[in-house]
Amino acid sequence: MRVIIQRVTHASVVVNNKTVGTIQNGLLIFVGIEDADTNDDIVWLSNKIVNLRIFNDENDVMNKSILDINGDILLISQFTLHAATKKGNRPSYIKASKPEIAIPLYEQTIEQIENDLHKKIQTGIFGADMKVSLLNDGPVTIFIDSKHKE
Repeated sequence: MRVIIQRVTHASVVVNNKTVGTIQNGLLIFVGIEDADTNDDIVWLSNKIVNLRIFNDENDVMNKSILDINGDILLISQFTLHAATKKGNRPSYIKASKPEIAIPLYEQTIEQIENDLHKKIQTGIFGADMKVSLLNDGPVTIFIDSKHKE
């Protein structure tokens, strides 16, 4: 499982001209799922996300987590995080899971993050053509792959 985490002052996602998710201070997270992902990846990644100290403390040092600031999360599915670009100029998405595998894992990820964050999160719509808007704060953008834990 791969994620791109962006610290934002606000973010939203629109599907068919309708806002389906919006947050203020918090994290916009794009998640890509592959067939090899398991519940262990979900648990590890969720724990990493909610405890990642990337918010400023009173001394302007990134020392607080999303839990510490009671921030919000907007989670967006994005199969393109598994793009293979080694050969040619057209990315291959062969490693990205098909919906029958990805949707249950995506739903488990939502549930796990909500449990770890102790509140509901906002989401996009899996597989939809989404328009995502954000104001990256910092900018702070972090890439994490659950297959590279060390």
